[in-house]
Amino acid sequence: MTQNQEDIIDCMARMKGDGQPFALATVIRTEDATAAKAGAKAVVRADGTVVGWVGGGCTLGAVRKAAARVLSDGQARLVRIHPKERLAQEPAEAGVEMHKSACPSGGTVEVFVEPILPRPALIVAGGSPVARALAELGRRAGFAVTAAALPEDQAGFAEVDARIEGFDLTRVSGAGTGYVVVATQGKRDREALHAALSCGAPYVAFVGSRKKAETLREAMARMGVPGDRIDSLHAPAGLDIGAATPEEIALSILAEIVQERRLAARTTRLPSALVEELDGGSMESRIVSPILGACHGNDGRH
Repeated sequence: MTQNQEDIIDCMARMKGDGQPFALATVIRTEDATAAKAGAKAVVRADGTVVGWVGGGCTLGAVRKAAARVLSDGQARLVRIHPKERLAQEPAEAGVEMHKSACPSGGTVEVFVEPILPRPALIVAGGSPVARALAELGRRAGFAVTAAALPEDQAGFAEVDARIEGFDLTRVSGAGTGYVVVATQGKRDREALHAALSCGAPYVAFVGSRKKAETLREAMARMGVPGDRIDSLHAPAGLDIGAATPEEIALSILAEIVQERRLAARTTRLPSALVEELDGGSMESRIVSPILGACHGNDGRH
C-alpha cells in the first residue's frame, strides 16, 4: 500500500469517526495521456478540500462539482471528463455526468464519486415503552440514536449511541438535520415537545392521541413556537397501520421516518444526463489536508 493510500484511509477513518460527510472519488478508466491512472483515489470534504490524487485542474474541477452534488442528494455519480472536440461527437449518456475539458493533454478520465455520509440522527425524547422500542429498532435500521430522557429513565435504554439527561436538544449532534420523536407519554410533554420543535429538526413527531396533540399545539403557540413549526408536527406519530403495542407503534414511526427520508432523496435528484463545460485546464489546484494533520496535501498538476 502506498503512502497516499494510507493517508486516504486514515482520513476516511477519522472523518467517519467525527461524523463528517465526505465523497470518495476513484478513477476507474483513462484514455490517452492523463495525470492519474485507474485506481487513483481522493477524498473530497464538504468544503471542497481534497486529500489524495485523481488528476490535475480539469479532472479536479469536475470531481469537486460532482462531490458537491453527491453530498447534497446522497446519490453516487459516474463522471467522464472528455476533450471538447471529442465530446461534441458523443451524445450525453444517461447516468453519466459529461464534462467538457479544455486541458491540453487531451486525455479522457472516468471517475466514480460516491458519498460517505454519517448515519442519520434519530433523537428519542422520553423514556416510555414506545421510546425504548423505537431506540432499539432505530439502531438496527442504521440510525445514530440519542436517548434524551430524565435521569431515572435512562436505564431503560439498553444500547444507544448517545445520551443526554433531560430535553436540551441543542446538545445533540445532528439534531438540526435529524429526526426527533417525542415519546414522553405524560411525563413533561410540553418541555420535550417545545425543545423538539425549537431545535430545527426537519421531522418532529409526537406519540399521543389526536386530542392530546391538539392541546399541545395550542400550548406551543402560547409558548411562542412559530406557526410553521407547529404545522409541521407529525401527530399522531407514525403511519396508520393499526399499531397497538409499543413495538408496533415504534415500527409505524420508523416506517414514516424512512418514507420521509427516501422521499426527500428522490426529490433532490438531478437529471440523468448532464453536460458541463470546465474552464481551461492550466490552473494549479491546491490539495490540502482536512483534519488533525492526518493527511498530507500536495500540489495538483495536470
